Amino acid sequence: MLLTWRRWRRGRPFWGGLAAVLAGAEICAIPLAPLKIMLQQGIAGIPSVLMGLVMIVMGLSAWFAPHYRGLAGVLTVLCAAAALVMSNLGGFLIGTIIGILGGSMIFAWQPVAPTEPETAATTATATTAAATAAAPTAVAESGTVSEPRTLAEPGTVSEPGALAEPGGSAPAPSEP
Repeated sequence: MLLTWRRWRRGRPFWGGLAAVLAGAEICAIPLAPLKIMLQQGIAGIPSVLMGLVMIVMGLSAWFAPHYRGLAGVLTVLCAAAALVMSNLGGFLIGTIIGILGGSMIFAWQPVAPTEPETAATTATATTAAATAAAPTAVAESGTVSEPRTLAEPGTVSEPGALAEPGGSAPAPSEP
């Protein structure tokens, strides 16, 4: 169970989402004071609640749909910055700071590519790739790289069209 939780948490921007949810809850909670204070605040509390809810939804979407992390991160930062002006200094500045940090962490998170256990097939592929990389490549006249081939001794040409050392003479291609 603990291993499953750890794997789930590492497969998404967990800490950024948690910070966004906490910042949204903090920005939402400030205007939801007792009714007597809410009546004095008037309509100014509505944007606070809406921005806080958007931040909570973006934090949850970072957890449950991590492929939308770019959009969720940017919207979280924008809502946190807007809350600074529209909502009691962004939850008395604490909600804005936590929201900007959480949105930044969501946006910056990158998934880690899973490592495959080494098998015989990957070992054979690596060996073939190493052998191919060790062989010199010939460059065609058009500037493209052709298949790797072994070059002959300096000054001789093993086949028509192959590269020769400078100063070596290459025979003219014969016509059939």
